Amino acid sequence: MDIFFTSLIEPLTKMYFLKALIGGSIVAVVCAVAGCLVILQRMAFLGDALSHAMIAGVGAGYLFMKVFFGIEAAAGAMLVGSLIAAMITVFMIGFVAKVSRIKEDTSIGIMYTGIFAAGVVLVSVFSKYIHIDIVHFIMGDILGISDTDMIVSSIVSATVLSVIILFFRYFKLTSFDPVMAASIGVPVLFFKYLFTGCVSLIVVSAVSMVGVILVVGLLITPAATAYLLTDRLEKMMALAALFGFTSILGGLYLSLWMNSAGGGAIMLFATVQFLAVLIFAPRYGMLADMLRSRRAVPQQLTEDIIGSVFKSNGEITLQSLTGYVEAGKKQFKNALNRLTADGLIINKGETISLTEKGKAEALRLKKAHRVWETYLHHMGVPSDQLHEQAHVLEHYNDADAIQYIYEQMGSPVTDPHGAVIPDIYADGSFCLTQMFGFSGNKVVVVTIDTDKGIKPGDIVKVSQDDEGFVVEKDGQTIELTQKEAASLTVKLPDNL
Repeated sequence: MDIFFTSLIEPLTKMYFLKALIGGSIVAVVCAVAGCLVILQRMAFLGDALSHAMIAGVGAGYLFMKVFFGIEAAAGAMLVGSLIAAMITVFMIGFVAKVSRIKEDTSIGIMYTGIFAAGVVLVSVFSKYIHIDIVHFIMGDILGISDTDMIVSSIVSATVLSVIILFFRYFKLTSFDPVMAASIGVPVLFFKYLFTGCVSLIVVSAVSMVGVILVVGLLITPAATAYLLTDRLEKMMALAALFGFTSILGGLYLSLWMNSAGGGAIMLFATVQFLAVLIFAPRYGMLADMLRSRRAVPQQLTEDIIGSVFKSNGEITLQSLTGYVEAGKKQFKNALNRLTADGLIINKGETISLTEKGKAEALRLKKAHRVWETYLHHMGVPSDQLHEQAHVLEHYNDADAIQYIYEQMGSPVTDPHGAVIPDIYADGSFCLTQMFGFSGNKVVVVTIDTDKGIKPGDIVKVSQDDEGFVVEKDGQTIELTQKEAASLTVKLPDNL
C-alpha cells in the first residue's frame, strides 16, 4: 500500500511531470471542448488532415528562417507556416468539393495526404537546411515540454475557448441545424470557417508539444466518450474536458509505471476510458442496449396475442393463449405486461380479455391481414400461400398505407376466401356494421345520415338485436334503419 501511495505522490514532486501535466491538460481541455463541435459537425477527419498537413508549414517556416535569416528552429516562423498550411488545406478541401462531384470526405483524404507528402518531400530535399525529427513530429514528447510551448498553447487555448464561449449559441445552432440557421439569417459559412480556424490554431499550437497522433486523439476521443453519456452540448463539453484531463493524468502515470512514451500512454488510457464508458454508459452503453433488447417486446408478438384473443371472442385462457403464440416464457410475460400497460388487454391471471381499445386494434390487424391477402391474390400468389404470407405482411400495418392499398383495389368487401374485410379507417373509425364485439359499449359518432337527433361527436351506446341496430343517447333509445346503420361510422372515446 505504501509503495502504491508513493508511486502516486512522488511524480507530483518532479518538475518535468508537473509541466507535462499542466501543459497537457491545457491542450486536452481545449481539444476536448472543441472536439464536441468537431463530432457534431462530422469534422473528425479534418483534425487529422490539419495535423498531418502541418509538416509542410513547419518545413517551409524552418526553411524560410534558415535561408533568409540564418536562424534554426524559429518557433514563431514554424507556427505561422503551420497555420498557413492548415488554412491552405481547408481552402483546398472546400474548393475541390465545391467545383467537382467529389464529396468533402474524399476531398479531405486527397488534399491532406497530398500536402503531407509535399511537406515530407520538402524536408527530405532540403535536409541539410531543415533539421526536423519526423518521428518527434508524429509522436511528440509531452514529457519534454518547453516553456515556449506552454506559453503558446496557453494563449491559443484561451483565445479558442473565448471564441467558443462568445459565439456558443451560433456554433450550437449551425452544428445541429445549419439549414434552419441559414433560414433565420445566421452566416453559416462564416461560423464554419471561424470554427475551422479555431481547430487549426489548436492543432498548430499543440502538435509541437504532443505530436500529431496525440492531438488528433485528444480532439476526438474525450469528446466521443462524453457523447455516450449525455444529449446536452453544454454537459457534453464539461464531461469532455474532464475526460481530457483524466486522459493526461492517467496516461502520464501509465508512461512512468510502464516506462513508455508519454503520447502513446495517454492515448492508450483515453481509449481504455472510452471503451469502459462504451460498455457501462447507463443509456447508450453496450450493457444498457443488451438489457433493453432483452426487455424489448417484438411488435409481431403483441399483435399475435391480440389477434389470438380476438379470434376467441375477446377472451381466452392463458393456457390456450400460450398454445397459439410461440414465444419464450419471459418474452411472453413482457408482452402481456406491455399490452396491459397500453390498455389493450385485461390480464386476470388465468384469463386474458381485450379492452374496447384492444378490440379496435384487433379489427385494424384483421383488416391489414385481409387486405394483404386480397393484394397478394391480385398479384398472382397461389391461394394456399396467401394466409402464410399475409400473416408476415400484416405486421406492416401502417393505417394510411393499408387504407391506400384498400382503396386502390376498389375497397373490396371480402378477401379471396370470402371473409368480410373490416371497414376500419386510418383515423381509427369503423362502420357500425363491423362492430363485432362492441355491442353495448360507448362510442363516438364520426359520421351518420339521419334526422333522429344523432350527430357527429355524440357519445352513444350502440347495441344490436334481431331487428337491427339500436342507439342509446342521453337515456333515449333510437332505432336505426338499415340505411342509417350503413351510414354510421364510430370510433372509441380517447379515454378508453
